[in-house]
Amino acid sequence: MKNTLSRRSLLRTSAALSASAMLSPLSAVAEPPVSGLKPSPIRLGIASYTFRKFDSAKLMEFAKQLKTPYLNLKDMHLPMVPADKVKAEADAYRAAGFTLVAMGTVTFNKDEDDDIRSKFEYAKAAGIPVIVSAPTHEVLPRLNKFVKEYDIKLAIHNHGTEDKNFPSPLDVLKAVDKLDPRIGCCIDAGHCLRAGVLPEEAILKVGPRLFDMHVKDLADASSRDSQVAVGEGILNFPGIFKSLIAIKYPGTVDLEYEIKADDPMPGVVESFAYMRGVLAGMGYKG
Repeated sequence: MKNTLSRRSLLRTSAALSASAMLSPLSAVAEPPVSGLKPSPIRLGIASYTFRKFDSAKLMEFAKQLKTPYLNLKDMHLPMVPADKVKAEADAYRAAGFTLVAMGTVTFNKDEDDDIRSKFEYAKAAGIPVIVSAPTHEVLPRLNKFVKEYDIKLAIHNHGTEDKNFPSPLDVLKAVDKLDPRIGCCIDAGHCLRAGVLPEEAILKVGPRLFDMHVKDLADASSRDSQVAVGEGILNFPGIFKSLIAIKYPGTVDLEYEIKADDPMPGVVESFAYMRGVLAGMGYKG
C-alpha cells in the first residue's frame, strides 16, 4: 500500500507541475521528458461535451493547447443539420488538423427507421466511423440492420446505476453478443466503477467489441457527484492503460470532464498531465 500511495503522490506532483506550466499565458501542456520513451499505444483525446459551454472555435483552441488531435464530438459542436452543412463543419475540424474519432452520445429511443436513418446519415455526412450511442434494448434489432447498411460502428455507452438499459459495459456485452460485431461498447470508466465493475476488468472482457473509451475520475465509487480531476480520485489508470494495451485497443481514450463546465481547463489540464505521467511511468510518450 505504501508503494502505491508513493507512486500516486509522485504522479500527482508531476501533474500539478505540468498544470501550473499550462496556466501561464500561451503555454502548452507540459510533457514528460521524451528521452527513452516509446510511442504510446494509448491515444489521448477529448470528448467535446467537456467544453459544452463553449463554441467550436474555442473547442479547437483548447484541444490545441492540450496537444491532442483527437475529438469525440457532441452535437453542440457538430449540429444535426442538413448533410452538406454537417460535412462542411466536419471538414473544418479536419482542415484545422483534427481527427474526428467518434460522435455522441446519440440517443436511439424510437424503434423507427426514419429516426435511426437520420442519425446514421448524420454520421455518414460527417465521415465519422463510430457513433457513441444510448439505445434502448427494444431498438437493438433495428440498429443491427443500419449498422450493416452503413458500415458505421455503434458504441453503446454505459451510464451507471441510474441507467435502466445499460448500467455497465457487461450489460452491453450481454445484449450485443449475437448482433453484428460492429455493435459494441463505449466504456465510461467512472460510470463503470459506479455500477460495481472495475473498468480495467471490463476492458479485458469486452475486448474487440470496445470501440470507444470515456474516462473521468471519482473520489467516491458510489457517487456520480464526486468527480474530480484525473489522478485525484480512486480509479486505477495504470491498470486501465495496461488492459487497453493488452487487448491492442485501436481507439482513443477520451477525457469526459463533466464538472466545472464554466471553467473546465484547469481540471482538464491536470487530467491530461496525470495520464501522460502514468504513460511516461510505463515507458511511453503520451
